[in-house]
Parts: sequence; C-alpha cells; structure tokens
Amino acid sequence: MFIEKKIVVVGSTNTDMVVKTERFPNPGETVLGGEFLMNLGGKGANQAVAAARLGADVHFITRVGDDLFGQEAIKQLRNENIDVSGIGVDRGENSGVALITIDKNAENNIVVASGANAKLSFEDDTVLKKAINSETIVLVQLEIPQRSIEQVCHHAKEVGAVVVLNPAPASMLSDFILQTIDIVTPNQQEAEALSGIAVTDVDSAKRAAMKIHSLGPRVVIITMGAAGAFLYSAEESAFVDAYKVKAIDTTAAGDVFNGALVVGLSKGETPVRAMELASRAAAIAVTRIGAQQSAPTLSEVKSFFA
Repeated sequence: MFIEKKIVVVGSTNTDMVVKTERFPNPGETVLGGEFLMNLGGKGANQAVAAARLGADVHFITRVGDDLFGQEAIKQLRNENIDVSGIGVDRGENSGVALITIDKNAENNIVVASGANAKLSFEDDTVLKKAINSETIVLVQLEIPQRSIEQVCHHAKEVGAVVVLNPAPASMLSDFILQTIDIVTPNQQEAEALSGIAVTDVDSAKRAAMKIHSLGPRVVIITMGAAGAFLYSAEESAFVDAYKVKAIDTTAAGDVFNGALVVGLSKGETPVRAMELASRAAAIAVTRIGAQQSAPTLSEVKSFFA
C-alpha cells in the first residue's frame, strides 16, 4: 500500500519589504510613486507554504532572530498548518529581510540580508534525526550555508530520503551536494551557472540538463519561466508548457513551482506529472501580488484549470 511521504523543507525565512514601481532606478537615481507591501517570505518559507496549501504534511526547519519579524514568521507558518518544531531562535541575530522591487512588467530585483538564516547549522543533527526518515522528501535551497545543505544531504542519504535541491540563488555547488541530491531544479540562469551552457530554448536546455545530470543528480528540471520547464533523466526527457496567464508579480513563482513539485512527488506521481501540477500552481501564483500569499490551495488549482 502506498504511503504519502512527508515533506521536510530546510531553508530560509525572511520578511519581504516590497515596492512596486514603474521601472527600476538607475544607479544613484531615486524613483518616486511606488506602492509598499510587507509580507513573510524567504525561499524556504515560501516553498513550505506552497506545499502546505496544496494539502501536504510539511515540516519546516529554519532559523529566525529573537525579534518581531521572527515571532510573526513562526505565527504565520503555524497558521498554515506547518510543523514549526524545527525552527530555531537565535538571540544574537536579526531575522532575515529581503528588499524587493517589482516593475510594471512584473520583473523583480531582490536584495537579501540573511540574518539568522546564515547561522542555520546541523553540527548537532538531532533536529534532522527527528524530522527526516525513509518516508520523507527533503526540499532545500541556497539561502542557507552550503555546509548546512551538505549536512542535510548526508543525513537524508543515510536514512534513504529523497532530496530535491532548488539551486537558488545561483551558486557553485560542492561535488558532495551534486552527487547526493536526487532532483535539481535550476532556472535558466542557475542552469547556466551549473553547466556553463546558456539556456535559451529547449535544445540548449537539454544540453545543459545533460551536463548537470552527468555531475550527479538523478533528475534535472530546468524551469524556463513563461516558456515552460524541461526535464531530463537517464530514462526520459520531457518538456511541459507553461500555462498562459497575465503575470503581475513573478516574485515567488519558482518557489511555488518547487513546493508543488514535491507535493506531486510525495503523492507518488512521476516527475513529469509532478511538473504539471507545479506549472499550474506557478501560473496562478504570478497572477497575484506577494510571495507566500500568492501560493494557491489545491481547490484553487483544480477550479482555475477546470
């Protein structure tokens, strides 16, 4: 009998301070007339919320500061029915903050002050032992130290858990991480950073994915924004078109895609079928303002594409 897997997200949580403006300022320039919003964000938290709203059993492991931002983050995550027992509170650091600018074309620029996220570590792996086992899918990103990601990967492999890495923001990865993760989900820029191949279309996506696959990951999924997503593994290659919608904010589209992807996998779907769910969820997310609040519920995904 199939048992749905629990999802453990290990990553960052930030408070997003967002300004919507007609255009990005040039260096040294001030642009007036923006609209300000403040939301809970961080790639790890965004992905945890995206998965939880789609009905998954989600355990989130992160680190926050002993401040109002950290307290509010834990409160909101708990309200999303996420297990927050793995969240550490650092009394010597501020919680993470992201400054986000969104232009009229729904493109964004983001600057992150990591704060307590940079202190997340598992030298004492008690938290990992409690959360991760053979019936777990682990989702990680790169807004926490790579040493911490290596510790997560090491424990996950020891107990037989599946590891999905969203390699964002773009960074070089250690051989250990590449050789222990099961699935990697770069966007076009991140795929180029990993492979050295510029991704501009399906053909170049396949070449980049094959190169990344040769480095260790069992499955490579390259997200290509409004164009769709490309999958490559030893068994198959496939392209899933993006759904055509009017985007107003792409801030958390990748996070929603990754959160939905692991939900599909947790339910026993093939990677390609999981990508289809992820594409639907991400399409809805870009029609909404904000990070976590843009993530749809499962009923919204079903009704939106009925």
